[in-house]
Amino acid sequence: MIKVNCSVNGQKQTLRAHSMARLLDVLREEAGLTGTKEGCGEGECGACSVFLNGELVMSCLVPASQAEGAEIRTIEGIASGEALHAVQQAFLTNGGAQCGICTPGMIMAAVALLKKTPNPTEADVRVGLAGNLCRCTGYMKIFDSVLRAVQGANP
Repeated sequence: MIKVNCSVNGQKQTLRAHSMARLLDVLREEAGLTGTKEGCGEGECGACSVFLNGELVMSCLVPASQAEGAEIRTIEGIASGEALHAVQQAFLTNGGAQCGICTPGMIMAAVALLKKTPNPTEADVRVGLAGNLCRCTGYMKIFDSVLRAVQGANP
């Protein structure tokens, strides 16, 4: 077992992990943050996306040991207290989620996109979310939710 000292959603933590554990598993099992989902376990679907030192990463591909001293932000850390992030609220309001497996990763990717491109076009959203797979929605409500988060619009 190793100890990983890091900050998770703004709180200093020491997480215990097996030496070859993935960040995904440590976040879910040790930190109890089950919002981050495992879709494929191979870095192909984006469901496990988190911010590691401000960069969007697929946590199923990151060794937990790589998080030593890092700042990690999960889907649970996107809201500000009880106030949902605009993207989270838009997903709820506009039906951007169905089964929920891809939703945390989609939201994390959308937040990353909006940091870089505050006023994206639909084409920007499509490219920004291209690393995330959804097997339920057909993507249109997801893209619409991201655009509506920027516009502050309701359906």
